[in-house]
Formats: sequence, structure tokens, C-alpha cells
Amino acid sequence: MDRFLEIIGFMAGPLSIVLSFLYGFIQNYGLTILAFTLLVKVVLYPLHAKQVKSSTKMAEMQPKLKELQKKYANDRQELSAKTMELYRQEKFNPAAGCLPALVQMPIIIGLFALLRNPMNYIEGDEMVIAAHESFLWIMNLSQPDPWVLPVLAAITTFISFSQTQAHQGAALDANPMMGSMMKMMKYFLPVMILVMGRTFPAGVTIYWFFGQFIQIFFNLHLNRVRAKLKMELERKNKNNR
Repeated sequence: MDRFLEIIGFMAGPLSIVLSFLYGFIQNYGLTILAFTLLVKVVLYPLHAKQVKSSTKMAEMQPKLKELQKKYANDRQELSAKTMELYRQEKFNPAAGCLPALVQMPIIIGLFALLRNPMNYIEGDEMVIAAHESFLWIMNLSQPDPWVLPVLAAITTFISFSQTQAHQGAALDANPMMGSMMKMMKYFLPVMILVMGRTFPAGVTIYWFFGQFIQIFFNLHLNRVRAKLKMELERKNKNNR
């Protein structure tokens, strides 16, 4: 438990410096959270782009993987060896798609810790007052917003997750178990965000809602990038035949 708190503090500490710096210019805690969220999403965008390249490559490899699965259905050891051989031939790293998510997790944990209890990581009377400021219809950003923000956060989460699920269609079709899990999460995650959003301070829910809102537009752009990559791979495969 102590080690977990140390990790949270390690991530939340530097992020608190950025939040305080932004507030010094903006002088509005609600707008500072929006600016902070935008900054974080922009910094993490290259990781999302890397995920797109990895998932596109995986989708392009699915026919070959299915052939191997069919050919070596009764020999799991040989199937594993042939699969790794295919990865080497295609210069594909299966861990590349997971790495961005692993990198983001400590950042997200630190952000939630910081925005939920900013006074644990930020010094100064100015920020003590700022954490309790009003914003739009919210009277106190340190208190939960009972419905509006949680509902908005749930809706944007559903849309963003649906986009991601659609992008990974080919890979999910090849793995029925993972596909079923993703379909369940598509509905479970927004409901969980709705319930948790009604208990979190409004500042945390603003961060999640606005982050998912930005991600929707990122996904639209990444979808065009994915389509372009797919065309390039198809053209490359035709030239290699």
C-alpha cells in the first residue's frame, strides 16, 4: 500500500506543478482543468497514433494468423513457434499495441489523485481556494456534480469506446473471447463512469468528460490515418506479389 501511494505521489507531484502553472495564467480552476486536460491529451497523442499503426498491422496479418491457427489447430507448441516466426517476418511487435496503455496508466492514476485531492500535492493558499471555486452551473468543484457531468462523461465514454471497438473490428473477430469482452465493456464502462462520476469531485469528472470529448475527435482523425495506412499496406502487398 505504501509503495502504491509512493507511485501515485511520484506521478501526481510533477503534474501538480503543471496545474499550478496553468492556474497562474488562467486564474480560473475550471478553465485550468480544461486546459490541463487538453495539454495531457496532446502530449499522449503520439501513443494513440502508435496504437493505430499496431492495430492496423495486426488486422492486416489476420488472414495469415487464421491460416496458421487452422493448420496447427492440434499442435499449440508449433502454432506458437510459427506465430512468432510470422511476427519476425512481418517485423511486428505484438506488445507495441499494449505499451501505450501501460504508459498512460500511471499518468491517469496520478491525474485522478491530483484532481481528487489537489491539496495533498499542491502548496499555497491560492490553490486551496481555487479547488473550491464555482464553474458554470457547478457551485463547488471540490464537490460531486450529481447528474449533468456524470451523464456527459458516460455518453462521451460510450462514443469514444465504440469508435475504438469499431477500429479494432478485424482483430476482435479473430479473437471471439476478446470481442465478447469488448462488447460487454462498451456498456459496462459508461455505466461505471456514471456511478463513479456522481461520487468524484466535479473537477475529476470534468477532466474525464473533456478528455473523452477530445478523444472522440482524435479517433475521427486516427480513423483517417488508419484508412491511409491500410491502403498503403494493400498497395505494398500487391507490389510484392
